[in-house]
Amino acid sequence: MGGKQFFTNKKTVIFIAVFCCVLWGSAYPGVKAGYSLFQISTHQIYSELSFAGLRFVLAGLMVLIYALIAGRPVFQFSRRQVGELILLGLFETTFQYVFFYIGLSHTSGVKASIMNATSVFFSVIIAHFIYQNDRITFNKTIGCLVGFLGVLLVNFSSDLLSFHFNFTGEGFIAIAAFAFSAAAIYGKRVCQHLDSVVVTGYQLLIGGAVLLTTGLSQGGGVTHFTVASVTILLYLGLLSALAFTLWTILLTYNKVGAIAVYNFLIPVSGVILSSIFLHENILEWKNALALLLVCFGIYAVNRQGDRAIAARGDLNTATKS
Repeated sequence: MGGKQFFTNKKTVIFIAVFCCVLWGSAYPGVKAGYSLFQISTHQIYSELSFAGLRFVLAGLMVLIYALIAGRPVFQFSRRQVGELILLGLFETTFQYVFFYIGLSHTSGVKASIMNATSVFFSVIIAHFIYQNDRITFNKTIGCLVGFLGVLLVNFSSDLLSFHFNFTGEGFIAIAAFAFSAAAIYGKRVCQHLDSVVVTGYQLLIGGAVLLTTGLSQGGGVTHFTVASVTILLYLGLLSALAFTLWTILLTYNKVGAIAVYNFLIPVSGVILSSIFLHENILEWKNALALLLVCFGIYAVNRQGDRAIAARGDLNTATKS
């Protein structure tokens, strides 16, 4: 998929990051359509986990098949590297989605979307303590706050006026966001000595397999396979394969904070795409303003330090953990 120079080019980084976030945003209506076609209700948590597991297993297989065809080292690992891949798969896929789905069943979709956006803050804060050249700055702080304001705006509803906090709801969503952020930074380190594409493939496959096994063992399942339901499942698998692989490569070669801030685009694009596919009105002023705020936040974070820093350079200046 190209080398370091390609994935550190400013225009390329912007295009790929936006592309990944739009793909993840399309998962909002995609998952809703999948639940409908597979006849899974929103309170059937173990069936949801089974569905997510099946999706990520397919995504992992897609990535690994591509890696195999491309001649990448798919089976060359030391015992330590196998352990790293298992740990990454458990945190970035299994733990994240277990907490996310349980949390989603105990809170509203609006609050879940907002709490999930806290992954940007977690990424920026964790990177601050790990990488000496990825510190929290004034521009980065303003950019994150403005971007988060955009997420609040696009999800604004009367439900937000309720300040009730449920730990198994909003709390679990925040834990899921933290797991994603921490695992992504850990994956950046793993990719210093393993192929990024191969790492992504195994991360998705291992995490998805554990999700699927957990869901099935607790009475969940995925049934009602039709042409339409299989098509949406394949699409969700493909978007995960593409988005996670490209995102992992971007994090490998660039600063965490500069890439993580694009995550604010996911809920915004999710609302817009859901409106399009669900035939709702998207010409609302709050959607346009939210998009502008998020774009400004991204610009503010990346305003200084436009030159991308190679991951090996990051690693050399990283503090020991």
